[in-house]
Amino acid sequence: MSKSLKRVRAALEQAGVAVDIREVGVARTAAEAADAAGCDIDAIAKSIIFRGEDSGAALLFITAGGNRVDAAKASHLAGEALGKADAGLIRAQTGFAIGGVAPVGHLTPPRAFLDPRLMDFAEIWAAAGTPRHIFALAPQEVLRLSGAQLFDFIQ
Repeated sequence: MSKSLKRVRAALEQAGVAVDIREVGVARTAAEAADAAGCDIDAIAKSIIFRGEDSGAALLFITAGGNRVDAAKASHLAGEALGKADAGLIRAQTGFAIGGVAPVGHLTPPRAFLDPRLMDFAEIWAAAGTPRHIFALAPQEVLRLSGAQLFDFIQ
């Protein structure tokens, strides 16, 4: 079991949340994850990481699978210009590789924002630390466990 997967499992267990982490082959994209989970694409919680231009910190935007982050809205919420986070920054600050970023279990918990569209579902699916593992959880729990703020930041 990968260190990233173990860290996500431990974060969920420590929070008292019992989930079934499912190995699905490949789920690098929201469409692949939705196919694997058998759910609507918008029930996939995509973890998008940006780099704060001033702070250099990773910022997490958890969005519904079919939505795209609006850069201007996201920058306004963050209070600084945002740039593309490269694989090195993502790995160093979150502990995850691109395609497997979970909403929980980060090495350094980032400031996080959650797309209100995700609240329309009884459960949402998210990466569990690898591009091959996903888990389902109520969106209210993802909001609580990630420390995210609920804001509209989509296009």
